Amino acid sequence: MIKTVAIQGVKGSFHHIVSQQYFGDQIIVKDCLTFDEAVHSLITGKTDAVVMALENSIAGSIIPNYALIDHHNLHIVGEHYLDVQHHLMALPNQSIDDIFEVYSHPMALLQCKEFFRKHSRIKLIEDKDTAEVAQRIQNKSLKGVAAIASKLASEIFELNIISESIQTIKHNETRFVIVKRENHEIPEEEINKASIKFELEHKRGSLATLLNVMSDCKLNLTKIQSLPKIETPWKYAFFVDVTFNDYEDYKKAKSIIEIMSEAFKILGEYKNTK
Repeated sequence: MIKTVAIQGVKGSFHHIVSQQYFGDQIIVKDCLTFDEAVHSLITGKTDAVVMALENSIAGSIIPNYALIDHHNLHIVGEHYLDVQHHLMALPNQSIDDIFEVYSHPMALLQCKEFFRKHSRIKLIEDKDTAEVAQRIQNKSLKGVAAIASKLASEIFELNIISESIQTIKHNETRFVIVKRENHEIPEEEINKASIKFELEHKRGSLATLLNVMSDCKLNLTKIQSLPKIETPWKYAFFVDVTFNDYEDYKKAKSIIEIMSEAFKILGEYKNTK
């Protein structure tokens, strides 16, 4: 049973919001400033699970997090989609004209780059966490400095929202996954989504053949992500998400893929909760 969960960020961060929506208010949350720190708390037994952002509808995949899950042989046991609204916030009694620096997580800055093209005089600085910047502005009474963070962060750290929903696309979703050390067993009849990793021979048509197997077995491919194999330049591993109506179709495809691939790993089998 999951009682403690690690998040990247502090209270008011989007990971904190997901932890509350997915697990409820009773979950014990451990704040970590990096994903590496969050995963370390999991593999050392200090927490039971990690909430980890995996991809965004504007900025795309967060490749290092795929690598973390794979490297540490972790298991995806669930997922949660969050509508991410980025707000520009600062100490009270300031306007956009008073701001000369904005700090936030690189993904947040990337998702809001169109907004700042209209305010090119403002210096954008990458930081470790959205809400932690908001906390720092409050603690140090930093004037002329703004954060990009959630509405909850503005409320917790008593900041004024200068501009609402500044992300490039107003409907901005991030997919978060729940990760554990061991597989989370649920009845097969309830499983309708899986995340897998495979590696193939570096020859023409190998990936297309495998994708045809998935189609023939009635699997719906919802995500495919390549990741370089560091030890073998220009060869890649593939991370794939599939959905299905019948677990038996998935089992059939899984057995064929395992035979076809040079390396095969199940990253998670879980319910599709979108």
